[in-house]
Amino acid sequence: MNLIIIRGPLGVGKTTISKLLAQKLNANYYSVDDILAQNNLDIVDESIGCIPEQNFLKVNQIIIQKIIQNNQSVVIDGNFYYQNQIEDLIKNIPFESFIFTLTAPLEVCIKRDSDRPNQHGINATTAVYNLVSKFNYGEIIDISNLDSENSVDQIYSKIINA
Repeated sequence: MNLIIIRGPLGVGKTTISKLLAQKLNANYYSVDDILAQNNLDIVDESIGCIPEQNFLKVNQIIIQKIIQNNQSVVIDGNFYYQNQIEDLIKNIPFESFIFTLTAPLEVCIKRDSDRPNQHGINATTAVYNLVSKFNYGEIIDISNLDSENSVDQIYSKIINA
């Protein structure tokens, strides 16, 4: 069993890559953003300018319960602003862990966001980019010049060759 975390800024391609990777690995897929929204935990604390860490840790508990019930490899995508959120998942999920940080220049993320049906906008993309870029974790993959399939293949090869 594997725990695969795909993190990176808004617009970098996390969701597309994570869903394709989950299919390729026959793994369950979880979106941190979706779980935040479904549980009314996606509220920005204006005093810190983002969603508080405690909300992400609550999402972890929801994900951990689902993973324990299913006992199957999992791919989780999210921005992961907080290193503690990643470490909490690794500590509480007894699977081999693989963490990938997807990177691209801010301009690429802004362009990709602008091509979406539900755009977040330049300000949100920039804010999330800055939060995610405060630290790197795991394997860093610059996807600037990779399409989704090549990105998935690169991640897949690192997992199966570990």
